[in-house]
Amino acid sequence: MGFVDLHVHSVRSDGTLTPAELVDYAVEKGLAAMALTDHDTVDGIDEIIEYAKGKPIEIIPGIEYSTEYRGRDVHIVGLFIDHKAPEFLGYLDRFKKSRTVRNHKLCANLQGAGIDISYEELMEEFPGAVITRAHYAKLLLKKGYVNSSREAFDRYLGDHTPYFVHREKITPKEVIDVTLAAGGLPILAHPLLYGLGKEQLEELVKLLKSQGLMGMETVYSTFLPADEQRMKRLARKYGLLESGGSDFHGANKPGLDLATGYGKLYVDEEILEKQKRALRTKIFFTDMDNTLLTADKKISGRTYDKLMEMLAGGHHLAFASGRPVNSILDTIKALGIIDGYRGLGEKGRIGGIYATAYNGALVYDCIEGRAVEQLVISMETAQRIFDMAVSENVHIQTYTDTHIVASRDDEELEFYTKTVVMPYVVETDLGRALEKPPYKLIAIALDDRQRLERLREKIEGSDIGGEVICAYSNSKYLEFYNKNAGKGNALAALCRALNVPVRNSVAAGDEENDISMIKAAGLGAAVANANPALKECADYVTENDNEHDAAVEIIDKFILA
Repeated sequence: MGFVDLHVHSVRSDGTLTPAELVDYAVEKGLAAMALTDHDTVDGIDEIIEYAKGKPIEIIPGIEYSTEYRGRDVHIVGLFIDHKAPEFLGYLDRFKKSRTVRNHKLCANLQGAGIDISYEELMEEFPGAVITRAHYAKLLLKKGYVNSSREAFDRYLGDHTPYFVHREKITPKEVIDVTLAAGGLPILAHPLLYGLGKEQLEELVKLLKSQGLMGMETVYSTFLPADEQRMKRLARKYGLLESGGSDFHGANKPGLDLATGYGKLYVDEEILEKQKRALRTKIFFTDMDNTLLTADKKISGRTYDKLMEMLAGGHHLAFASGRPVNSILDTIKALGIIDGYRGLGEKGRIGGIYATAYNGALVYDCIEGRAVEQLVISMETAQRIFDMAVSENVHIQTYTDTHIVASRDDEELEFYTKTVVMPYVVETDLGRALEKPPYKLIAIALDDRQRLERLREKIEGSDIGGEVICAYSNSKYLEFYNKNAGKGNALAALCRALNVPVRNSVAAGDEENDISMIKAAGLGAAVANANPALKECADYVTENDNEHDAAVEIIDKFILA
């Protein structure tokens, strides 16, 4: 493995080397790869890629965005972006206009202080560049208004000087969304430079992770060894990819060199390889009953082999079901999927097996045996739903970690436990039956769907209707779960946790409770036997049904293709 630099600037923003000069210098330095990350512009990307052709270096298209977080300037680096994507270019145009407006106001403020400077003069002095405060500092120094760049920032350009003008507030989330839409990796740049305390920084990282951040710079020119270790621990804690770079600006940052920073920087190429793997990895979310499983709750040898092939290729598998997590685990163990997975060995495998149980209220790592994310219904709301169902003469049930808690022992409970084999207790007072709030409730009517419709109308029309989602998992089962749960939100949550771009997710289902997942996925597929409403939402409808390896068709076309 060699070494790389994933944070570099050219004259297209506030560096002093052209893109071509950067390539020659990077080759001279022995870099295996380099990312051009100019401020709020991709004007140099085509030039650097074209010039690097045939040379022993890989070029990563990138950008560095300036955003605002609680009055502070926070930078996000986007790597591997599709710099010609129309939506991306539209947002970039907005960013540029915001910077231009700010620059005109800053010039006016400086003129008011007796400084002879104009935006037009800056453009002439630095042709083709995105004008930043570094350019102001250089021009002020050239014209004799200051004796150093530091003095320019201390007196005129710093955030707390009377002349500074904030740009339009662009949030980190906005540029994270823009980067993801452009196929890139959003990375928090130089996290120790924002003057945040330890707790404040962790709060920022946690927030940005929840908004789709995929990585952070753990290796940077000004970081001491202890800083690097601390940033690596923080990245691991929040499941973020590592990144790093010099933040090279040429002569604009004296003493800071490409690739080596202030002399001790070393960004291992393995960091880049892990980022690439994240971009290649896909995740298959599949409903179980009537989608992956046949009517007798099995899978064929062909489907089993295809699932193993997918996992061995480093892709993830997620069982998305309304079932309790223990039922999912029991089923996939009985099908041999867990044993088959363990038999793949460790070499080269990065795939995992997950469950989004209770219609997405619990996201669970089936191999590690731990919750990734969980959302419950409050005890008060759950009890009220139970009471409404009982008053409407509808069977209703919920779950402990080990048992079904049913309102009555009847033919609905007998029917359900033929598929989901779990012990049960009969109890209508949830305070006596449950030790903690439940993930979901399910109402069952075997022969009269109108009873379920009446119950649904009653709950949705009540003051608790906004707290839960009511959705059918089949014609006999009406399920209730936290409004922030659902298979679609669970898909997004697991993608974030695993650093898999949502565009790399493929989902398959057959019923109404799968609709949010089908819409949320990068590619949503309905099996041939699916509910017509689901087919309407799907990007693809399989030729085969669940009895004839529909999952194989989906994996071959969209995961392994």
